[in-house]
Amino acid sequence: MAVLSLTNAHLAFGHVPLLDGANFALETGERVGLIGRNGTGKSSMLKILAGIEKLDDGLLQLQQGLTSVYVPQEPVLRPEATIFDVVSEGVAEHKSLRARYELHDENDDLGWVQERIEQIGAWNWEQRVEETLHRLGLDAERRVGELSGGLKKRVALARALVAQPDVLLLDEPTNHLDLDAIRWLEELLTSFKGSLLLITHDRAFLDNVANRIVELDRGQLRGYPGNFAAFQAAKAYELENEALANARFDKLLAQEEVWIRKGVEARRTRSVARVQRLQQMRQEHQARRDVQGKVRLDVATGESSGKIVAELEKVSKRYGDRDIVRDFSATILRGDKIGLVGANGAGKTTLLKMILGELPPDSGSVRLGSRMSVAYFDQMRDALNLQATLADTISPGSEWIEIGTQRKHVKSYLSDFLFSPARADSPVSSLSGGERNRLLLARLFARPANVLVLDEPTNDLDIETLELLEELLADYEGTVFLVSHDRRFLDNVVTSTIVNEGDGNWREYEGGIEDWLTQSRRAAELRARQAPAAVAAPVPAAAPAPAPVVATKRKLSYKEQRELEELPARIAALETELAHLHALLNGTEIYTQGGTRLGEVTARVAEIDDALLVLMERWEVLEAK
Repeated sequence: MAVLSLTNAHLAFGHVPLLDGANFALETGERVGLIGRNGTGKSSMLKILAGIEKLDDGLLQLQQGLTSVYVPQEPVLRPEATIFDVVSEGVAEHKSLRARYELHDENDDLGWVQERIEQIGAWNWEQRVEETLHRLGLDAERRVGELSGGLKKRVALARALVAQPDVLLLDEPTNHLDLDAIRWLEELLTSFKGSLLLITHDRAFLDNVANRIVELDRGQLRGYPGNFAAFQAAKAYELENEALANARFDKLLAQEEVWIRKGVEARRTRSVARVQRLQQMRQEHQARRDVQGKVRLDVATGESSGKIVAELEKVSKRYGDRDIVRDFSATILRGDKIGLVGANGAGKTTLLKMILGELPPDSGSVRLGSRMSVAYFDQMRDALNLQATLADTISPGSEWIEIGTQRKHVKSYLSDFLFSPARADSPVSSLSGGERNRLLLARLFARPANVLVLDEPTNDLDIETLELLEELLADYEGTVFLVSHDRRFLDNVVTSTIVNEGDGNWREYEGGIEDWLTQSRRAAELRARQAPAAVAAPVPAAAPAPAPVVATKRKLSYKEQRELEELPARIAALETELAHLHALLNGTEIYTQGGTRLGEVTARVAEIDDALLVLMERWEVLEAK
C-alpha cells in the first residue's frame, strides 16, 4: 500500500524540466534509493515530498495521518543548544501536549489533550529521547557547536528517529560520516520499521540498504526492484535496447524524408496517411530527450617522478599527550594508488603531510623522491574563489589550456565536464555543491602533476561521474593518495590501503576496503586459533632453536612466481562472477525460474566464497615468501 505518491508531477527551473509528468509511489516498509545525475532535481523532489516546496503541476497524495521527517544534506542545528535539547525538537508535539496537561488550563479540552498524549505516547518523551541518544552513542550534555560534521549529522538523524516517523526522507546521509559510522547507519536503516527514501551516491551503501532503486532521468522516474547491483544490470540492458530503438527510428525517419522529397510523380501518388506519419515522426524526434552527454576526463601527468616517491622509517607524531602516528614505516613507489582510512580525527591528514614532506615527524626519518609535482583536491573547496568565473578558475588570463600534448579552448574543456559554453563566464558562486566539485576536478586535471592528493573527492559527485573518475585514476601513471569513506570507490581505485588501527598505529594492507576487512578478519581468526594452542601446549626450551631458519625468506620458484602473478586475475574473475550472481539474487527474474535454478545459483555463490578464501590464503602465503 502506497504511503505517499506523485502523479503527473511537473517541476521546472527556468526552461529545464526537472519533473516532466513523472509518477512515483512509496510503499509501506520500502527502502528506496533515489539516484540521478547532479542537477536533475533529486533534492527538489525530496523537498516536495516533505512539503517544503510545491509542484508546478501534478498531484501529491499522502496517506491520512502520515508522519514524515526530512533530513537535508546540511541540517541546521542550534549551536548553543545541548544535544538533548536539539534531539527533543523531534518530539515537540509530545512536550507541548504534556506541558498543557500539567498546567491544567481551564480553557483547554483536557480530555482531548489526554487522548492525544496516549495516542502518540507523550507521557514518557524524555525516556524516548534518552534511549535514542544511547542507541546513537551521543552525549546528551554536549553543546552542538562543539561537534564535528559527522556528529552533527548523527544528531540530526537522532532528531528524526526520535519522532518515530512513518516515512524518513534522507538527503546524502553518509556525507561527513566515517566508515564505522556508515556501517552503523546501514544497520540502523535496515532495522527501521517505516518507509525510507534516500538520496546517496554511495553505491555500497545502496547495495546494503535499498530494496528498490528509482532513477530520475530526463524528467522521468523509473523504478528497479532490488539493490544497486541489480539496477546496474537492468539499466545496461535498458540503455542498449533504447539505443537500438532510437537507431531504427532514425533510419526509418531518414528513409521517409527521402521519400517525401521525391519528384512530382511520386508526390501525386503519395499516401496521405504516410505523410501524416512522417509529420508525427518529426515531432517525436524533436521531443525525444536523448541521454545526456558524459563527462570526458583527461589529466596532464607531467614529468615522471622518481621510482621512490617517499620512504618512511619508524616515523612518529604526537599532539599533546595523544599519539597520532607511532613507529610507522612504508615505501611509496611511483604509480601506487594509496587509500588512507580512519575515523574522523584519526590523523589521516597529518600522516599524508608527513609522507609528502610538508610536516616533519617527531622521530624517525622521511626520504622523499625526486621530481615530485603534487596537485591537491581540497575537500572543503576553500581553494575556489567564489567571485571568479568558471573560465578564470580553469585558465586565468587565457582562453586556451594545455592538457598533455593537446591544446584546448577553455570553453571546450569546460564542456568536457558538462559545463555549457554559456556558463563559462558565470561566477563560481552560482554553482551547486556537485558542480563545484566537478569544477575542482576540472582544475585539478588541467595542471601537470605526477602526484595527486584527493581528499573526499566523491562528495556530491553523481554515480556516473564517479565511475568515470575511477577509470581515469586507474589509468593514471602517477601516484595517487586518496582519502575517502566511499568503500566502492576505494575498492575500484587503490592498490593498497593504510588503515588507522587506534592509538597512533597505522598499517598498510594490499588492496582496498574489502581486502583490508578480509585480511584483518583472517588475522584475528588465526590469532584466536593460535592462542589456545599456545596455552595448551607450552613449547619446550629446545624448540625455539630452528625459528630463525623458518622466518628467513626464500626466493620463489618459477612455478610459484607464475602462480603469484596469475592469482589476481583468478580472484578478479571469481569476484566478477560473484557480483553477477548477487545481482541475480537481488533481482526478481530468478524467482520466476523455479526452485532448481535458485538452488543452483545459491550453491555456486557458496562455491565461489570457498574458492576465494582458498586463493586469498594462498596469496598471503606466497607474498610472505
